[in-house]
Amino acid sequence: MKSTAATPAAELTTLQASGLMVRSGPKTYTASIQADNRQTAGILGHIRATSLPIRGDTALPNAVQGRPGRNPCPSCSVVTLITICCLSQQHPALFLMGYWPIRLIESAKALLLTAVLFAGPLYENLFIDGDWRHLGSGLRHLWQSWPTWRNIVAGPVTEECLFRSAVVPLLVLAKANTLSIIFLSPLVFGVAHMHHFYEFRLTNPGVPIYAAVARTIIQLTYTSVFGAYVTFLFLQTGSLLAVVLVHAFCNCLGLPRVWGYMYPYWLPINATKGTLLKWTIPYYIFLVGGLLYWRQNLHSLTESPLGLLK
Repeated sequence: MKSTAATPAAELTTLQASGLMVRSGPKTYTASIQADNRQTAGILGHIRATSLPIRGDTALPNAVQGRPGRNPCPSCSVVTLITICCLSQQHPALFLMGYWPIRLIESAKALLLTAVLFAGPLYENLFIDGDWRHLGSGLRHLWQSWPTWRNIVAGPVTEECLFRSAVVPLLVLAKANTLSIIFLSPLVFGVAHMHHFYEFRLTNPGVPIYAAVARTIIQLTYTSVFGAYVTFLFLQTGSLLAVVLVHAFCNCLGLPRVWGYMYPYWLPINATKGTLLKWTIPYYIFLVGGLLYWRQNLHSLTESPLGLLK
């Protein structure tokens, strides 16, 4: 018996009758599926779908249509990180980098220890200068001033994530000497602030270059010393939050005064030195006493079973 294939017109009629072909828009896609068995004499089947439309009135998401909308990436990232932290049975990388667990107690103790060290500057800023009156406005200023945001939030977070959280665990895993980790690795942190020399030259072109060099060397010195301190805290507590808080706190206060008189804001400008001395002596008592207490409790207030050297 001779086998004949269905004509295209007959196939089109069959598809329209069966409802497999729907015409609802100008855009169509054509798909063709052919099955051909060359071992037999006849064609086993031939199917051709001539029109599968995409409706022009179909609503698409804003991101697909190119229209502005709420970016879901930050929320998805936060939820994903929380899920990973909660569901993971073991997370050695997060532990070594100080992200997890958060170690709130260790962070509070490290901040308290640093506050004791800066007892003198706290006395000067809050009491002598009267900054306690502007604590609320200071927080508002944090959100309104980019330099303040950089110094108190962005700088401490990014620098500690890089120079402590990313660098120190590698040195610990490499079995580096503890003293080398504490005192040598912060040199990179200090050198990272050398660009301030160029910035200072641009903003103060009249200052002699040797003065700018001396300023940069001093800055390199105290940033390296501070880097050694927060590296020690990171090794002891294992907490990234602790070193970020300490870094932000120290940026708020700056370097402590080591000479000069206190000038209380409520006294007249022409106050006598005897009057100023009464408010200056407590500052140096707080400064020296805070330093001694800090030295005595440096290990006891930072020891933690979650430290990186345990």
